[in-house]
Amino acid sequence: MNTYIVLLRGIMPSGKNSIKMAFLREILEQADFANVRTYIQSGNVVLQSSLSPTEIAQKVRAVILEKNGSDLPAIVKTPAKIRAVLAENPFGEERSFFTLTNDNFDKILAQELEQQDFGEDLLKITEKAIYSYIPTNAARTKLTNSFIEKKLNITATTRNFRTLTKLLAMGLEWEKYNL
Repeated sequence: MNTYIVLLRGIMPSGKNSIKMAFLREILEQADFANVRTYIQSGNVVLQSSLSPTEIAQKVRAVILEKNGSDLPAIVKTPAKIRAVLAENPFGEERSFFTLTNDNFDKILAQELEQQDFGEDLLKITEKAIYSYIPTNAARTKLTNSFIEKKLNITATTRNFRTLTKLLAMGLEWEKYNL
C-alpha cells in the first residue's frame, strides 16, 4: 500500500458539487481505499492504495459520481511529490498558492502565460506545479484556478501553503506507520 494525497477539483460548500467529508470517507473506504482521512471541507483526502495515481484518480471520480452525483476530477500526488512542490516554491510561505494537475501542459502556452503582467500578483510555472503569489486579495486576482486551466488547457486544482503543508504532514504520518 502506498500513501496518496487526493485533491478534488470543484468542491462547493452547497449545491451540486457539495459532498460532506464524512460521507466522502465512507464511500472511499467502501471502494477499498485504506486509512482514508480528509482535511477541511474542500476535498482534500489522504488515503492508501495499491493502485497507481491514474487509477486512483479515475476510481475516486467514478465513486463520487456514482454515490453523490458530482463529477469531481481528482488530482493525485504522493507525499514526496507534494514535498517537492513545497520545496520548489519560489515565493515563500505567505500568500502562496499551488495549482496542481495530473495533465501535461504545453510548454509554449506555459511560457506565454508566465510572461503576462498580472500586476502585484506573480506566476511561476514548473513541471511540478503552477505557483502564484497573491499579496493582496485572492478573491480579486486574475490568477484563478479556472483562468489557469483555460490558458493551459488542463484540469487542475489550487491549494494554499497551509493546506498543502497539512496534507503533507498527514501523508507522512501514514507512511511512517507503514514502512
